[in-house]
Amino acid sequence: MRIDVITIFPEFFQVLDVSLLGKARQAALVQTHVHQLREWAATKADGTPDPHRTVDDAPFGGGAGMVMKPDVWGKALDDVLQDGGVLVIPSPAGVRFTQALAAELSSAPQLVFACGRYEGIDARVAEHYAQQGVRVLEVSLGDYVLNGGEVAAFAMIEAVTRLIPGFMGNAESIVEESHSDGLLEYPSYTRPASWRGLDVPDVLLSGHHGKVAQWRAEQQLSRTRERRPDLLPPDAGGGLDA
Repeated sequence: MRIDVITIFPEFFQVLDVSLLGKARQAALVQTHVHQLREWAATKADGTPDPHRTVDDAPFGGGAGMVMKPDVWGKALDDVLQDGGVLVIPSPAGVRFTQALAAELSSAPQLVFACGRYEGIDARVAEHYAQQGVRVLEVSLGDYVLNGGEVAAFAMIEAVTRLIPGFMGNAESIVEESHSDGLLEYPSYTRPASWRGLDVPDVLLSGHHGKVAQWRAEQQLSRTRERRPDLLPPDAGGGLDA
């Protein structure tokens, strides 16, 4: 998979070199390229030089903040997007990012993350590339607002790339984690068996794999009812005692 990030703050993405993602890059499982948006702002829309490399302007209709310019983004995306590439625009007005969407995107040949700032990217950018046949996704991590798209983009990059075959050392760990089956993950414990007056549940020390599996399934349901009842199927019940 190839991942391109376009941003005015490329230094945010130095973390791409660490941990499992850094190893995946070294193993050529993932290619990552971070681009400075201002590289495409050397000239204005009329072709005259822009020494300030301006990427934003005041919004039509008035209002606070600035909007990122479509002409600059258009030049950048024309150069970066490849055939089959998916354009991902982090936005608090986008669809919710989920594990299912991460799994879907993990098979894309290229993901291009367009990191907006200020009041976002001119809406015509998404509209134009969708009209050109590019798959365009405006995606939100949750119901809150960040200063820009960089943090959201990195979170999505990590969620997507760890699902690429060969990325994780133990593929089974992906199967058993939160949201892989629609529920939250069960609690995990390790040595010592007793710590500060808190003991590991006896069933996990029993060596009985069937009982351990049953306990973990029950814990998944219990945790999900308590913390994320919206994830439960209708026939699972929403109450804590269900």
